Amino acid sequence: MHAPKEIFVWDHYSDQPYPIKDKKAKKRIQKYLIWDSLKMLITDLVMLPFISIRYFLPMKQATVTTKEFFALGINVDKEPEITSVLVKELGVQRLIIRVPLADSNNIKIYKNFIDQFSEYDILVNIIQDREHIENPVLLKKAITMLFETLNINEYQVGHVINRKKWGFFTVDEYLDFYHIVQKIRDTKFPHIKLIGSSVIDFEYHYTIRTLFHFTKLKYDTFSTLLYVDRRGSPENRQIGLDLIKKIKLLTAIIALSPKSNNRLYITETNWPISNTAPYAPTSEKECVDLDSYALFMVQYYLMALSTGMVERVYWHQLIAPGYGLVDNRSEIKKYPAYEAYKTMVMLLKDATLNTFDFTSDIKYMQFKSDTIIEVFWSTHRVLKKPDFGKIVNIYGHSYKNENFMYVLK
Repeated sequence: MHAPKEIFVWDHYSDQPYPIKDKKAKKRIQKYLIWDSLKMLITDLVMLPFISIRYFLPMKQATVTTKEFFALGINVDKEPEITSVLVKELGVQRLIIRVPLADSNNIKIYKNFIDQFSEYDILVNIIQDREHIENPVLLKKAITMLFETLNINEYQVGHVINRKKWGFFTVDEYLDFYHIVQKIRDTKFPHIKLIGSSVIDFEYHYTIRTLFHFTKLKYDTFSTLLYVDRRGSPENRQIGLDLIKKIKLLTAIIALSPKSNNRLYITETNWPISNTAPYAPTSEKECVDLDSYALFMVQYYLMALSTGMVERVYWHQLIAPGYGLVDNRSEIKKYPAYEAYKTMVMLLKDATLNTFDFTSDIKYMQFKSDTIIEVFWSTHRVLKKPDFGKIVNIYGHSYKNENFMYVLK
């Protein structure tokens, strides 16, 4: 289906497209969706019993370490002159960088930006647009140029594939798109790893459809943009599932599919920040204050890590007034979450998870690196300070009657 460019409008405040407002275009899209929606429904109904059974079976788990776990999103248009300084200070080694196909004529700008981070592990996120989705010849040309120019070994193919405003109208369109990219990789660039399917939010009916089909493709690593921000804390539940159970369910789906290796990246997540409109990507109702943002972020990382099922979590992103770690509206201002992220990485980098207990109101995790590090938090109460060890709060400062603490032994 052809769709005019003018129905896709970019919101420079929140770094995403505006919802499609053209009523005629929306009606045409809805008619176009009927067959794809039917295939999704049939696939979901067929697979649901098998997924349910797999969910309750034991999951294979290796020793859980933090070696590759902490990761971060950065953008070429967000203060590129100081980004490298901030990244280095945070101590993170894995980065995801957006490269829009719509801006592929400026590929040298992205190349120069990426080259600043040659000592880092880079994942390039290929951002689709409608023109490249509709035109396979144009897509092949752009992807070949990207692979030749950027010289990166890992690419996420597509972004937010279950939102029409990002360009894909059906799952079949995404599968065809990925298949074209994969054929180019297989023919000319066999060393490159391709990642998909980049479904956003807890919308696993789309995820299932991208994993069970007859298109000849395979994801080297499976990716999800697993936001839980509309529920507040990642401990809160949606249809009975908190973050840990959502990850377990996703892992069960992946394990049943021949279309993916059993590897999982969470390539985007965050919380919107209160009183930052129009930079916040949601309404004020979903926004949280700065201290809650920091707490939820660290909780998210620790809960995801505890599953042993997620290799990396990429926080979205470093610089963004409405949802990032740094505010750049009038000057560079580090949010409290910046210090929380830095403290988390500094203390837990290259650590091994020994044990954890999430059964009570006070959550507990124990890590081992050069020392023993214990982590305690509670969403509902102030924690009693223990009489031993060096004790710091979520920001690495002296602990004083708070609901999160690290104890270093």
